[in-house]
Amino acid sequence: MGTRSTYRIIEQFKQKDSITSNEIVLIYCQYDGYPEGHPLETAEWLSKGYVVNGLGLKDDTLVFNGAGCLAAQLIAKMKDGAGNVYVYGMNSRSKCSEDYLYDIIIKSDRTIEYVAYHNDHCQTEFFRGTPKEFTESFVNLQEA
Repeated sequence: MGTRSTYRIIEQFKQKDSITSNEIVLIYCQYDGYPEGHPLETAEWLSKGYVVNGLGLKDDTLVFNGAGCLAAQLIAKMKDGAGNVYVYGMNSRSKCSEDYLYDIIIKSDRTIEYVAYHNDHCQTEFFRGTPKEFTESFVNLQEA
């Protein structure tokens, strides 16, 4: 039986004196959703990239031209054929028998925040930080 999870890609931007959030997509994964599985691989991948506003000269740097571009690249990275990875409506969040929920938040300053929750009765947050910090936390756990 798989360890189900969802990723919610969220874009934040400033509007006058407040921060507004736009939920871009919900990605459902059928298996390996425990923190040391594909969420660790995803955090490692995210920590190698940069969110930009517009594309310049091509080089080997991993860039995400905004939240929508990041979401599309993540789906392309995860999807290798039929099954396992699906795009669902936002109202499906925590209703797919997921064990874990992950948020990838592209903040107004173009930094990425990675948030992880156990999908128990109250969606308990167990990590909030950068993708690099997530990687460091869970790589250290694997080595212990």
